[in-house]
Amino acid sequence: MKIKNNVRHWQIHWMLLGLIVLCLTHCKQDEVKQEAKYDPSKPLEVTDFYPKEGGAGNNMVIYGENFGSDPSKIKVMIGGKVAVVVGVKNNSLYCLIPAQAYDGDIKVSVVDGNNNEIANAAAKEVLSYTRKWLASTFLGKYYEVGSAFQEKEGPFEDCGAFKGIQWLSFDPKNPNHLYFTAGGSSSRLIDFENKYVSYFRTGLDDASVMTWKIDGNQDMLVSHNHASDTKYGNYIFSRQSNFVQKQAIEVYSRGVRGTLIHPQNGELYYSRFRAGDVRRYDFNTKEDKLVFTNPYSGIAIYMVMHPTGDYAYLLEYDKHYIMRTDYDRVNKTFKIPYTICGEAGTTGYADGIGTNARLNFPVQGVFVKNPDYEASGGDQYDFYFCDKSNHAIRTLTPQGRVGTFAGRGNNGTSGYANGDLRTEARFNSPQAIAYDELKKCFYIGDAGNWLIRKIAKEE
Repeated sequence: MKIKNNVRHWQIHWMLLGLIVLCLTHCKQDEVKQEAKYDPSKPLEVTDFYPKEGGAGNNMVIYGENFGSDPSKIKVMIGGKVAVVVGVKNNSLYCLIPAQAYDGDIKVSVVDGNNNEIANAAAKEVLSYTRKWLASTFLGKYYEVGSAFQEKEGPFEDCGAFKGIQWLSFDPKNPNHLYFTAGGSSSRLIDFENKYVSYFRTGLDDASVMTWKIDGNQDMLVSHNHASDTKYGNYIFSRQSNFVQKQAIEVYSRGVRGTLIHPQNGELYYSRFRAGDVRRYDFNTKEDKLVFTNPYSGIAIYMVMHPTGDYAYLLEYDKHYIMRTDYDRVNKTFKIPYTICGEAGTTGYADGIGTNARLNFPVQGVFVKNPDYEASGGDQYDFYFCDKSNHAIRTLTPQGRVGTFAGRGNNGTSGYANGDLRTEARFNSPQAIAYDELKKCFYIGDAGNWLIRKIAKEE
């Protein structure tokens, strides 16, 4: 028995030694291949590449012959754009797909010490380029020193910066006009047709949110956030006066931070900060009544209506969660709300489903149709919202799953940077958001940076 064990021991020993020699041999062969230089007597060839589909910043491997071993002597063009060459090994060339490589044709060149091309080869196939969503600065000047801040009207390229951005809203009758309220700072009109930013003067010392009537001229409604029990909280700005003249809805309302109008029936709903409730106002009968009491008082409740009118989201700002209230079409009012995501009173950052998700001061949101849902039926919209103190734009699916669309980057901090939505883009307390149906892009009120940012696919 002892002899058999010794024999087995030596057999294992020789097997391991053989494996080591084999590995060393292969390593030596790989090293020789890796050190192979470009041979001008042989053709440069591109035989294949992977992946066949990709976008800016994605890794790509190009396969071929006679690339050489010096990355500095290799130039790669994809879709007419220069790609960053990461390395060369064993006739495999590693690079990064450049931005805007729309045509997808792939060309590899070998250059000399003066960067003159001495050989080239092209792939037979083309890359199917995927346009990426990117963050950019749309409007405003970024001031590294806050005291240098300038506020002014002007063309897009010279309109100063914007303090206090609270709520973005497109004019439903003029898609070239985007408004934003700014609390105690200056509200603005962004005119896309004339590429000009002008003041929108509400005459209110704290203009909180904005919505639009559905009937007649589709007049504008702006809410006044104040601390008086004997002041009106909502004002109608008439389209006929070019939104210069306003008329109060004659109901005393303190601390209005959220409003919405039902898209089919037209009644107004608004939230009150101190009372912690949501009320309903009928424009025809002038009746004002309680709809439901919020679970918490003394908090801002921002409200966003689903395009179908079937339900609305209540963004419980100070308690860091989102509730849903379903619409009773028979009685033309909303029902008692229930939690859809986040945990009341618990702040944090976590993607997840329902109460497993964590939010940090959610503010304005917008519903955007998702074509991927068409085949399965049901709710067709995702909800994109500003998660202010997480410095991110989050998503909420109809199933209650929270994800991160843009911001935070790799280290989860605030800042100011454009580029890839997750690895590069930084926001500072984003608070307002609007979606442009025509241009298929988002505009973000980046409140901490005093800018309007844009999120769109590469153009």
